[in-house]
Amino acid sequence: MSEELNPFEIAQRQLDEAAELLKLGPGMHAFLREPMRELHVSLPVRMDDGSVKVFKGFRVQYNDARGPAKGGLRFHPDETIDTVRALAAWMTWKTAVVDIPLGGGKGGVICNPKEMSQAELERVSRAYIRQVGPILGPKRDVPAPDVYTNPQIMAWMMDEFSAMQGHGEPGVITGKPLALGGSAGRMDATARGGMYCLREAAKILGMDLKGATAAIQGYGNAGYYAQVLGEELLGLNVVCVSDSKGAILREDGLECEQVKAQKDETGTCVGLSDAEIISNEELLELDVDVLIPAALENVITAENADRVKAKIVVELANGPTTPEADEILHKNGVYVIPDFLCNAGGVVVSYFEGVQNAYNYYWELEEVHDKLDKKMTAAFKAVHQTAEAKKVHNRLAAYLVGVARVAGAVTLRGWV
Repeated sequence: MSEELNPFEIAQRQLDEAAELLKLGPGMHAFLREPMRELHVSLPVRMDDGSVKVFKGFRVQYNDARGPAKGGLRFHPDETIDTVRALAAWMTWKTAVVDIPLGGGKGGVICNPKEMSQAELERVSRAYIRQVGPILGPKRDVPAPDVYTNPQIMAWMMDEFSAMQGHGEPGVITGKPLALGGSAGRMDATARGGMYCLREAAKILGMDLKGATAAIQGYGNAGYYAQVLGEELLGLNVVCVSDSKGAILREDGLECEQVKAQKDETGTCVGLSDAEIISNEELLELDVDVLIPAALENVITAENADRVKAKIVVELANGPTTPEADEILHKNGVYVIPDFLCNAGGVVVSYFEGVQNAYNYYWELEEVHDKLDKKMTAAFKAVHQTAEAKKVHNRLAAYLVGVARVAGAVTLRGWV
């Protein structure tokens, strides 16, 4: 089963389907199936006990026809080059779907941040930039936070790159702390963009979200803010959330601050008083109105898609649904807001951050929210209209929009 769920093979299969409908020529299709370039690095890092450990890292620049590569950096013990390739591909289509002048990239280091001190994390972060820095820069490739990375790690990386250049270069990294050139509104941007999409989907379906039940798989940054903003902006009633240790269910609703306090204190949301403990697998099959996968890849598959009861699936995670599952959900009338549309709020505000860095002029929070809302709403409508016109499911529609825009840029440049 693991071979079938290779994330890059899934990304290529999704592209193949779009390429056929778009009638891409064989040269263009072959070009868009593979990364334009990728870098593999070894990072020798001195640990706190005096030993030296060598970490493996990657940076993939999938396509930069529409602008500099853009994409997150993951620190994860199970990171693989195929995961990074897939995420770089999805980022390419993502930046095109939301129509910002950037390409797609992704990076990662195979490590376990939960077992490392702050000093060790800093050494890994700086070692990564020393190795990958030559292919980075505001006009080349701009990383950002992702799984198990955060504004502090971005600050160390930006500082290391600036030291290499001999001058400050805040635009090389986004998702930085505000004090170092970060953008207002970046912290909750991924979830906020998803909630804007959910609002638009509910309008189309004639669904009242006030009091609608929701389950959130994954309670990191995106999952936490999905609960906060789902309640604040839309009136959702979040009844179940989870992390890697399991899920907690309370049918009359979970108090967001109680869940966060529990997770902050113990490292997991499991154990909250008066909440039933269930598995992550059971969470996906709950009888709720809205399901929000906000964890890792390939959690909704051909094996469980028939048991998904939610009316809307809000994909804040990257690649949570396999191609076979997409077909099943579509057949069953489940409205899926696909990942590289739904979770594009993070890269949109990262783009805003880069613009602000370039001008050295920073926007107020309300302006960021307003600009994000306009971008996400326009992108949602483009995807929905394509799905209706072509009579395809939403993920394929998002591919049609994104791939057509990238292929158009490739053609205009004369590459293919």
